[in-house]
Amino acid sequence: MYFGTGEYHGSMAKDRPVAVFDIDGTLFRSSLLIELVEELVRREVFPPEARNSYKNAHDDWQNRRGEYAPFIERVVHAFGKYAKGIPYGDIADIAGEIIEAQKDHIYRYTRDLVDELKKEGKYLLAISHSPKFIVDGFAYELGFDKSYGVFYETGASNRFTGEIADEHLIMNKAAVLKRAVEKEKLLIPGSVGVGDTESDISMLSFVETPIAFNPNRILYRHAKKHDWKIVVERKDVIYEI
Repeated sequence: MYFGTGEYHGSMAKDRPVAVFDIDGTLFRSSLLIELVEELVRREVFPPEARNSYKNAHDDWQNRRGEYAPFIERVVHAFGKYAKGIPYGDIADIAGEIIEAQKDHIYRYTRDLVDELKKEGKYLLAISHSPKFIVDGFAYELGFDKSYGVFYETGASNRFTGEIADEHLIMNKAAVLKRAVEKEKLLIPGSVGVGDTESDISMLSFVETPIAFNPNRILYRHAKKHDWKIVVERKDVIYEI
């Protein structure tokens, strides 16, 4: 299992078109962060209050009474609050188990697209709002060249502080993508981007070929307005809208 810098396979990046993917709901059929928090509660690393803090928002989203963003914001808050003081290794070990168990729980369309773009020589980049240590491991399993996730700080004895480093940057996916393009000398001509919610709009607006995959209502409306490609995967059927 890989946990490291978020840069892996050693291939030259310069002058390669970038292919950037969101992870949660785009490649992975759930959210890495949600799976992690749920497992931490199940193992009693986190108290039941962690799950209770986002239960109502989850129910509203699940029952089509609310949006996804308020739900995931509460999960992010729960992780930061209840991870505070816990050794990094305790949580990272559980994250590794989740990756191993869930690495094949991915959408067929985006799985095949990753393989196709890699064969074309694209530089595969993942940008996610899940914790960096679980994003890095998941992206490595899928053959990505580099990944970015939310970096939760650690302090004394390598214990989580509950704080996020450079939160203003990682929450702006276009800023992350721009930095990666400049640092790795990647190309925008021939570039591809894939995402599923409004948090991906800035990132998708940056690439030559944006793809809204299983988009939520906000991204769907934006994609239709700007004539972006929209792809839906339901059970074993994949189709464009």
